[in-house]
Amino acid sequence: MQYPQSRSTGRFPRIPGRQGPDDPAEGLVPAQGNDALDAGTLDADTLDADTLDEGALDEGALDEGALDEGTATPGREEPGDRDRDTRLARERTATAAAELARFLDLLSRAARPGPAVDFASQRRLYEPRPYTGPDPAGPPRWEDFAPPEPPDGSEDTPDGSDAGPGRRLLDPAYQRERAQARLRHQRALREWREQQELLGDGGALQDRVHRDRIEHERAELARARAVEEYNATLDECHRAYRAGEPAAVESLLERALAAAGHATPDLPTACRAAYRPLTRTAVLDLELPSPQIVPSVAGYRPAPEGGGLEPVPRPDSERATHYLQLAARLTLRALHAVAAADSDEVLSGVVLNGYVRGPGTPPGGSCLLTVDADRDDLARTRLLPAGPAPAAPDLEDALAVLRALPSTVTPDPYGPVAVPPHATAGAAVPAAADLSPAEFGRLVRELLARMGLDGWTPRLQGRDGLVAVADGTDGTALPGRWVVWAARRPGSVDADAVRTLDEAVTEESADGGLWLTTTHFTPEAAELAAAEDGLLLIDGERLRLLLRTHLGEELAGEG
Repeated sequence: MQYPQSRSTGRFPRIPGRQGPDDPAEGLVPAQGNDALDAGTLDADTLDADTLDEGALDEGALDEGALDEGTATPGREEPGDRDRDTRLARERTATAAAELARFLDLLSRAARPGPAVDFASQRRLYEPRPYTGPDPAGPPRWEDFAPPEPPDGSEDTPDGSDAGPGRRLLDPAYQRERAQARLRHQRALREWREQQELLGDGGALQDRVHRDRIEHERAELARARAVEEYNATLDECHRAYRAGEPAAVESLLERALAAAGHATPDLPTACRAAYRPLTRTAVLDLELPSPQIVPSVAGYRPAPEGGGLEPVPRPDSERATHYLQLAARLTLRALHAVAAADSDEVLSGVVLNGYVRGPGTPPGGSCLLTVDADRDDLARTRLLPAGPAPAAPDLEDALAVLRALPSTVTPDPYGPVAVPPHATAGAAVPAAADLSPAEFGRLVRELLARMGLDGWTPRLQGRDGLVAVADGTDGTALPGRWVVWAARRPGSVDADAVRTLDEAVTEESADGGLWLTTTHFTPEAAELAAAEDGLLLIDGERLRLLLRTHLGEELAGEG
């Protein structure tokens, strides 16, 4: 608390009982806390007119208890408190800026690709290691350590003086090089002498060297045998992978996904892989970090009413953009790892579901994004940036790439607003409803290709099915041009749907129409198809039979 000065002298008023004007400590008030000035110290004689003139202390400046314990008037903000709040606000704002910088660094590292993990990169190469045991040949020689000798002095230096041996010996660089070589020689000589003391005479040393060489050769044979056995096991896994065995495919993909996170060890993102041989599709469940990983406070400022600080929140749209950017980069990094590992092109497509699990989410988690991409989609898309990944302000790059793929992204990760996954990895034998739209379309196309319909032009594809035009070759079961409708909708297919197929055959000038369903047709639909030429209906039971016959795989029945 600042005490008033005398307007006439510019000095602090003298306090009774303290040093007088002639004392060496004149004008200094000892720092003794609030007891230095109590209520009885300031009387009428002490505070005279020269000390406190009119207006120096207005009414209420020294009220009852104003100078007692605590010194501050209750409910009043002191200037020191305001300065302290301002300083504390600056410190906490700097801390918030550092948290945002750490997140942006994480955002940048999340777009770095991991090391390639395919079968070729996992092979091991045996390289023999030389024997480095005791040497019975004798003590180390100085000639083996000494730097090159100076020239003989026959050539001239650039400045015209002779470069004789003396000039080279006076070179400081040469002297340093020679001193370092001398230290290395002395170290080697000392080690050799220690070996001599431990091993005794030369015969004992020869025996020790012989035994060490035998042990070294045995260790090298064991290393070579281990590398050979590992590569043989790897080759067996490679054959199983090319054959599409689920265990081999899932093992390779999960190793690749684990290696993809090498740039962000501080952000573990587990990813589980499941492989469906029926459609040659990998279904990935990616664990996304909580949206709370994005800093929510931009800084702090003193509260306008006084008494502390108040946070300055970051805009909700900015936080959502930051989080979706991070989720998109993690998703694209996982897709890149899978595509790089599948060098044998066993996979026809990849379905990735990004889940957030934790408080406030359903037991199975909330799906915030889902991708349904085939091999061609991944091949023609640059999933990760070629150079250093930008962190800010270019925040839409990964999100734009993700949205260019067949994908669905939540509009609000902080809701959170969940999206339905394109496919789920459940039973070993999936039902049609478990397949993604692209997965179901590939299954129908591959089946019809085995039946003779090679040409394929999709017209419409959605979650419930697809419409396409296919061309069959002569001599097959389905020659000519066909309009293909495939549906996996619940319930039966009625006559109106078959009539729509007949109209599409006329519009496309096709030779016939083919309707495949995972359920069944109503009797009216079957009668209509029988009355019209060129309409072929395949119900769910017959579809599963055709899959077993032509593809050798099963598709579970509906409900």
